Parts: sequence; structure tokens; C-alpha cells
Amino acid sequence: MFVFVCAGCGAELTTPLSQVALPVHARQVYGNGAQLPVLMEPGTFAVDPDPWGGPWRTWDEIDPAEAEARGIYAPVYALSDSMPGASVIAPGDIRGTRLIPEKRGGACCGLDGAEGPNMACEACDLPVATRVDDCSLWQVVRLGPDVVHRVPFDGIHPAPLSWAELTERGEKTPPFEPISAWGGRQRANHNYWSWSPQWEAAAGHALAHLLVASQGQPVKVPGGLTADVFQRALDALLPAGTPKRRAVLAGPGQTSPDAGADILLVPVHPQTGRTWTPAGPISSAHLVPLPVGVWLWLVSPEPNLPVPASGRIAHDILRDDPLPLLPTHLFRADRGTFQHTLVRLPAVCSPWLRTIVENFTRSTSAGPF
Repeated sequence: MFVFVCAGCGAELTTPLSQVALPVHARQVYGNGAQLPVLMEPGTFAVDPDPWGGPWRTWDEIDPAEAEARGIYAPVYALSDSMPGASVIAPGDIRGTRLIPEKRGGACCGLDGAEGPNMACEACDLPVATRVDDCSLWQVVRLGPDVVHRVPFDGIHPAPLSWAELTERGEKTPPFEPISAWGGRQRANHNYWSWSPQWEAAAGHALAHLLVASQGQPVKVPGGLTADVFQRALDALLPAGTPKRRAVLAGPGQTSPDAGADILLVPVHPQTGRTWTPAGPISSAHLVPLPVGVWLWLVSPEPNLPVPASGRIAHDILRDDPLPLLPTHLFRADRGTFQHTLVRLPAVCSPWLRTIVENFTRSTSAGPF
């Protein structure tokens, strides 16, 4: 475990924290006026390897060699020129700081961090962090890597859970959830039922890897919820025809897929960030990462998942009246997460994939996103 201290005076700025992997939805901008919860679990922190926030430079101002050195292999609208390596924590874990009122930014419902660090050390007044809690953004505090130091904390350092322990705990992320929105004269109902923002971000991240794994050929994913999440987008982005590559779910505690599987949808460890890897004949298959909570639901969906079904209600089923609320639209992967992931995969330099990226960048329609 670690405690973060001010680089200027050494004052403690956080509670003791354990390092975990950065969630794939960390940079997600969701909906319009949505109230998103806290990004990080209490008592944890993650390191963001990429710069975040201003100053910005447009793609025309950046030499392609510089972009590639930063791990960007395809054009984007703009790149952040801030320092990478910020530590991301829950707002409730910050200590010994005060808000800087003049740095609230142009946000409408909270703080968006657009004007740089908006939290200062109470002891020496050094700007040390940026709090983000505006609508449509995950609530978080980002500790500046150049103004905050990480100090080991004397205490228990639990080892990461094993894959068996993770699957036994079974902490799944439901695909549907109620979303709260900031009120207004035009909003008679401030709450609505929707696909989970975490699922949309996870799908955007995985879809980028699925495209690379496709090698430009049609891909078939398992039916049911997995198809609802991925198949429509894959069919829209890849050429039509008989599927030539097959993707299946695989991971700890699951029956090993047959050797004919080309692509494996596998979990990512939430603490270490490592992707589960198979052994045996399928070890050469292309791995597509999914957050473990999403993966657990796909391999073992809840029996009473509120989705439309055909046929008559069984006699031993208690009827819901009114019927449970459902999303009003087909599943859409998060466009921003998809693009952020895809341009950072070296395979995006392939001519066939570069064409997809260019068409995607020019398109103004939502399509499958």
C-alpha cells in the first residue's frame, strides 16, 4: 500500500491506497447530462499511462514520428501535451487539500478539470490534483505526477487474488442499470433505464482488439448477449460474407475451446491488469480483453435477466407488473473508447485497418456506436 504526499512540503494527501488496473471506462464521456458515479473503488489507485487534459495540439501540429513515439499510430483530432502518469483515486480518499475556486472550468454541473489542477495542498498551497465530477464524466481525482510523490505505507500488503478466487467471488457487472440525469425544465423524468456505461466502454475497447484479430475478414461471435454487444458493429465495420474467423468466450473455470477458435474473449485481472492466457492447442489464438465483471456475466448470465422473451410464462414464475424497464435502443459500443484504443494498436497501420479508421473518423453518423 501507498500514501501520496505533496512534493512541496511532504504533507500527506491521501488515505493508504492499493494499486489496481486503470478501468477501461476511465476516459469515457457518457450521454448528455448523465450523473456517473465514482470511477475508482475506495482505497485504490491506478496510474494513467497517457497524458490527460490541456494543453492540446491538433494532429496537423504533430510530427507522425513523434506521435508514434507516444504510441499513437493513426490520426486523432488532438493530443494532450500534459504530463503522463497521473495517479487516479476516488474523491473520498483525498486528504489535506482545498479546492481552487477560480479553476472550476467551463463545466455546467460540476468540475471538468479543463483549466488544469483545481485542488491545492492545504499546507503549502501547491496545486496538486484535479477533481472531475461534471455531468457525463466519471467522478475522480487525478494526482499530478510531478507534484505528488508515492510513499510506501507500513501495513498489510495483500497479494492479488488468483483467477480462481476472482471467479469464485463472482462480482459481475450487470449489462443494464438505471441512469440519473441532471434535472431541467425539459426533463420530466430525471431517471431512465439503459445499457451500462461500463459495458459500452468495455465493448468499445474490446471491439478495437476484435478488429485487429479479424485480419480484415468477417467474424462470428457467440449468440445471445455476446452477439447483441459485438455482432452488429462487426458486421458494419468488416466486409460482408461468410464468417471466416470465429470468436469464443474463454477463461478460468471454463471448458477449453476447440482448436478451431481463432479469437478468444478473455478476462483482464482487475488488480494486476494482466490478461488471462490459455494453454494447450488454443494458446496461439488472438486474445481480446474484457473487464472481468463483464466477462463473468457473458459466461454465466443471471437467470432472471430482464430481456424480452417469447412463449408463455411458466406457472412457477412470479409475474412482474409492471414489466421491468429495458433500454430503449440497441446496444452501442462507446465510440470514444473504441477510437482511443484502436489508434494505440500498432496493427492500425495495416492498409485495410487504416481505411476503416479513416472512414470512421470522417463519419458523422452514429452507426453501430
